[in-house]
Amino acid sequence: MTSEPEQQLGVGTQDAFQRLWTPHRMAYIQGENKPSGPGADDGCPFCSIPAKSDEDGLIVRRGEQVYAVLNLYPYNGGHLMTVPYRHVADYTDLTDAETAELAELTKQAMTALRTASGAHGFNIGMNQGTVAGAGIAAHLHQHIVPRWGGDTNFMPVVGHTKVLPQLLGDTRKMLAEAWPAA
Repeated sequence: MTSEPEQQLGVGTQDAFQRLWTPHRMAYIQGENKPSGPGADDGCPFCSIPAKSDEDGLIVRRGEQVYAVLNLYPYNGGHLMTVPYRHVADYTDLTDAETAELAELTKQAMTALRTASGAHGFNIGMNQGTVAGAGIAAHLHQHIVPRWGGDTNFMPVVGHTKVLPQLLGDTRKMLAEAWPAA
């Protein structure tokens, strides 16, 4: 049994598309919580997150130099970032200890994501500078995006919308429980 599309007056030209509204994305689009400048005291979210509880900050693991946190605007469910505590923009400015722990937490994140969600692969990387696509260029962060065979569909391509199967708080808890012992 099929139903006729419901006509919605005042929302544009009627067509055959159903609408999936994602108003929470406006915060990202409008730059909410983006730093006002390059300094650590310019509202950097990566500097303020560690002061929060793990649950409130969506922190999955804390190391000595680096922490792992869920991305508020994920490309896929389980999208993590490894972030140095120190406010530093460029990868070449990391200390040897920060570089080593960034790499170790990335490996542990991959293990946790495979354990918790059966990820088949990963996109791992960092954008250095605004021109390279860094949303927050003043504070280095590395993305760990889990991927599964067949995880791409029409929604991101046609609808510019990502459908996530789980609330971020639930994902944080699941990954924290699956994190390997150090």
